[in-house]
Amino acid sequence: MLDLGFVRANLELVEAKLRARGADPAALLGDFRSLDKSRRDAITQSEQLKARRNELSQQVGALKKSGRHDDAAAVMDETRALKTRLDELDSAAAALDERMRLALASVPNLTRDEVPAGTSEADNQVVKTWGEPKKYDFEPRPHWEVGESLGILDLERAAKLSGARFAVYMGAGARLERALIGFMLDMHTAQHGYTEVLPPFMVNSKSLFGTGQLPKFAEDLFRCSDADADAAARGEFKDSDHWLIPTAEVPVTNLYRDEILDETRLPISLTAYTPCFRAEAGAAGKDTRGIIRQHQFQKVELVKFTRPEHSDAEHEKLTRHAEEILEALDLPYRRVLLCSGDTGFSSAKTYDLEVWLPGQRLYREISSCSNFDAFQARRANIRFRPGGAKAKPEFIHTLNGSGLAVGRTWLAILENYQQADGSVLIPEPLRPYMGGLDKIVREF
Repeated sequence: MLDLGFVRANLELVEAKLRARGADPAALLGDFRSLDKSRRDAITQSEQLKARRNELSQQVGALKKSGRHDDAAAVMDETRALKTRLDELDSAAAALDERMRLALASVPNLTRDEVPAGTSEADNQVVKTWGEPKKYDFEPRPHWEVGESLGILDLERAAKLSGARFAVYMGAGARLERALIGFMLDMHTAQHGYTEVLPPFMVNSKSLFGTGQLPKFAEDLFRCSDADADAAARGEFKDSDHWLIPTAEVPVTNLYRDEILDETRLPISLTAYTPCFRAEAGAAGKDTRGIIRQHQFQKVELVKFTRPEHSDAEHEKLTRHAEEILEALDLPYRRVLLCSGDTGFSSAKTYDLEVWLPGQRLYREISSCSNFDAFQARRANIRFRPGGAKAKPEFIHTLNGSGLAVGRTWLAILENYQQADGSVLIPEPLRPYMGGLDKIVREF
């Protein structure tokens, strides 16, 4: 969420940044200046009347003490009239404040100046390419053909169980998924210094509001029967409602919601494996083959909490940590700086890592690494005290990225390591996690 004072002082800049995202400032903010003035006027009038009421209360005491009870009664009548007017003003101010809060909650983060202007992924900038795509003496196949021919990927039975956009992994395919999770977590903890977290896989509405999924993106989520989507859209959050997490970013970031962190602990670097659940409401007709876009998938997430002046450097570190997984597995990839129109709602700056898929002859996103500045921290009220215990708390900066999306790494291995005889080689770093297995062949 943006700071109200910043929006008030920089409204033209905010509107320009929103237009650069392809958003309509009027639709998001309405007549902001008029709304803000009405709210501030109501608050000012309320404060003035409260001061007058206090004066009258003192007069009543003095008049009664001097025996002027009739005069005291008249002043008390004025005090009661003030109370009625105060109640009206307080109610109006509260309503205007709620309108302001809901308006700000719907406004995306402002992208950094270095983020390129653009309206779609066509305007993103490739800033780095690593590795050479392998050359094959046969026609490489897409992962769904490789997996099905080996008997390690069953989309048909998954559809029988759960419908479209689900997958069943079998035999060495299931073990490869598990191996990737262990390998990623071990690399991020042992080599990169992250602390592993195993969070809940269901969260409440406050958590989803904190990271920016609610109220705007409720249709992209799976909610449990006790969750009230209409209430969440109004900003009314209950602790007893539950939603399936779309990413570990949500529970891990909200670990410190409503807390003031000790600055000596910063930066805090956490990593977590979780399943992720997404409704993919806007994905009809997209990526219908294979396991690119699923309702349920596994992911290893990286989350950082840092001082504002260090967040750029930590963003680069986090992105490199995700890249090093791809490099260790010898999977060609590129780093892409997203343009303003393709940057996510809560992000100020995002790098996408895209892995090369020879069976589909394209690069495909496998990780998004984002710096949110104080946007999420302001929504979740996560702060720190710069300069000691007596200093005024400031909002922290949060960052996160996939380190990596496990299913997409799985399919990238199938496509990049496939052999002419239909088998798939296991990358060297994963073989200890596979019990020494160096090749996947059809088992049954």
